Amino acid sequence: MTSPAPLPPATELREQLLNVLKTKGLRRLDKPVQLASGAMSQDFIDGKEALQSGPDLLLAAQAMTATIAEVDIEFDAAGGMTMGADAMSAAIAVVNGCRWFVVRKEPKNRGTRKLIEGASLGAGDRVLMVEDVVTTGGSTFKALDVVAETGAQVVAAVALVDRGDTATPGFVERNIPYFPMATYITLGIAPVISP
Repeated sequence: MTSPAPLPPATELREQLLNVLKTKGLRRLDKPVQLASGAMSQDFIDGKEALQSGPDLLLAAQAMTATIAEVDIEFDAAGGMTMGADAMSAAIAVVNGCRWFVVRKEPKNRGTRKLIEGASLGAGDRVLMVEDVVTTGGSTFKALDVVAETGAQVVAAVALVDRGDTATPGFVERNIPYFPMATYITLGIAPVISP
């Protein structure tokens, strides 16, 4: 991995990112909608819409990179479950000069039939797990299990937004440092309770 360019302080980057999330990714709906976790919420957070512009995506990658650098965690590859992690994983790889990957929900039904696309992971690789919006952590934990089967070590996890209090205990149980860039508290919305 090449040395990343010096970045502004993580707190400054996270504050800028929070503004992007509030103005471009957070919507208050008339009626609750079902989230991927099965929970219902009137507050919908669209991480992909929030980061659709290059500068906003770069800001998210820089905020995640600076946050991990503050705690002296080093990684060789960044990735997570498709689609939530796709753009951010590639952007983090560009900012850090490392590799990126995504985990498919199902093996590809042709060709190599791989579950992991992008970087080939194995023993000795230090991995940063990436997710956009976390409610229960289910997608991230599935991706984490797939990565663990390669022999790679997950050294930390980052998320654009954590919508509740359900995922954190799972990361603690797995002894994986977890860093959401924004939470339901900083966004000023109600937490999502698991169904």
